Amino acid sequence: MEEYIVSARKYRPMTFDSVVGQLALTTTLKNAVKSGKLAHAYLFCGPRGVGKTTCARIFAKAINCLTPTDEGEACGHCESCQAFNEQRSFNIFELDAASNNSVEHIKTLMEQTRIPPQVGKYKVFIIDEVHMLSTAAFNAFLKTLEEPPAHVIFILATTEKHKILPTILSRCQIYDFERMTVQGTIDHLKYVAGKEGIQYEEEALAVIAEKADGGMRDALSIFDQAASFCQGNITYQKVIEDLNVLDSDNYFNIIDLAVENKVTDIMVLLNSIINKGFDGGLLIGGLAKHVRNVLMAKDAATLPLLEVSQQQRERYQQQAKKCDTRFLYQALRLMNQCDINYRQSGNKRLLVELTLIEIAQITQPEDTPVAGRSPKRLKTLFKQLLQQPQPKKTAPQVAVAEPVAATQHPTPNTQSPTPEVRQTSPIASGRPALKNAISFSWNMLRSNGQKLMEPSADGNMQGKNGPQAADNEQQEVFTNQQLLFEWLSMCNRMPQKLVGIATRMKNLVPQIGEFPNVELTVENELVREQIDQIRGSVVNTLKLHLHNKDIKLNITLAQHEGPVHVLSRSEEFELLEKEIPSVAKLREAFDLELA
Repeated sequence: MEEYIVSARKYRPMTFDSVVGQLALTTTLKNAVKSGKLAHAYLFCGPRGVGKTTCARIFAKAINCLTPTDEGEACGHCESCQAFNEQRSFNIFELDAASNNSVEHIKTLMEQTRIPPQVGKYKVFIIDEVHMLSTAAFNAFLKTLEEPPAHVIFILATTEKHKILPTILSRCQIYDFERMTVQGTIDHLKYVAGKEGIQYEEEALAVIAEKADGGMRDALSIFDQAASFCQGNITYQKVIEDLNVLDSDNYFNIIDLAVENKVTDIMVLLNSIINKGFDGGLLIGGLAKHVRNVLMAKDAATLPLLEVSQQQRERYQQQAKKCDTRFLYQALRLMNQCDINYRQSGNKRLLVELTLIEIAQITQPEDTPVAGRSPKRLKTLFKQLLQQPQPKKTAPQVAVAEPVAATQHPTPNTQSPTPEVRQTSPIASGRPALKNAISFSWNMLRSNGQKLMEPSADGNMQGKNGPQAADNEQQEVFTNQQLLFEWLSMCNRMPQKLVGIATRMKNLVPQIGEFPNVELTVENELVREQIDQIRGSVVNTLKLHLHNKDIKLNITLAQHEGPVHVLSRSEEFELLEKEIPSVAKLREAFDLELA
């Protein structure tokens, strides 16, 4: 029985022209041999299995060839070529720096450089994995590498160029080898399969090429493994079974289901994938790569970036037509976050399931109720409740509800823009009554899409265009409700260093005096002094958001005849619940809490 030789060795290139995927480098080396302009040291660097050592051997053989061809190739017939082919050449030496990395090994090598070649012109030393040399060995090698004897050429090969000393790099001609493309690997595997008489499916070879990750040696090793498993007929299904690769159909199905918001079907598909023994992290990583390919397939300019077979490329283009670009961006962001958190997660499957649910809900209509929906959908519900017309209330409630109508139909009045309000509750005993209480909601405040103010360098509030943003000709009319809303919004976005005064200001209720002047009543002198320090920023903020450049802020001290009990927010809310039972029902219906 003929001795079996693995494909990686049997089909190892013997000439420059047979090297796959490194055309620019092999052309440069052939031209150097033709012209005779040879450097004294070369450095071949790049990923594993792309032909660094192979090219070094071919180059060394061509250098010493007695009758090279016109193209710069070795003839293969002269004494030097025959000696190289039979592995008995005394002019070409290979050293594995991984196991010969000490100073003594380098000194022994230096002694060999003194002996001139017996046949041919040069002694060629090929040092593989040169980054494994110790620092002392590198330093011992420096002087000889910079000024070697005229008959010596060094060819260094490494997969980790960054580990080599800069002093070594500066003494070499550096050649960077490229990773093999998927299509280039497929073409070479077709050539090998034809030589071996093996039948194949192109999709199966594409899976092998992707698994090899740019290394031709890895691709040939996987090819031999698949050929043994498939018994001479390499099919797609047998290859993914042999290599334990997740079928790409699963990725296409997940994205199709996500676009249609079919969360249940995705969960069933995920369960079947996990039951087959595939890890959730592997699924997320593969799905992220798949979505990236779909995104690349949306534009003809990025289509060449797909390292897949032609049949797969067409499938990506078809799915890209169904998917919105925003959906793909959001899905990539969610999967990237899942990949970051996967190792630290205590419940990895739940993390994967939540990620897939979120992806399936990206294109979900805003107000469609779905299981597992984010609580943020309540924001839309609150906006709808606030926009509904208020029903007629009994006499004790009219005084509280009247300002709502005033807000919905504001009438400019420079004397008194808001009607007088009868005091109907003990709230007045603590501080001025909180007008329009029913029309105000903390949830509305949080969900409102206002342009929030950012703290400036001096700690004051400042708009995105600075306080000067209000210096225009706007003189819009605003109501007490709008004033209160902007006041509380301003307090919520004040910087951390002003959290104390911000808390006090939240408990104050500004009122419109002689329009557009704002009257603010404070409890004591200390509060007035603190507000005075930031008065300018407060006024500019109100001007900016109420669109009125004539606003002024007047601060007065409250007059108390006796002890004053200041009601808290919770006490105010309890009083409001007693007066308006519907508020309590609303809180119970949505299980709300007072912020």
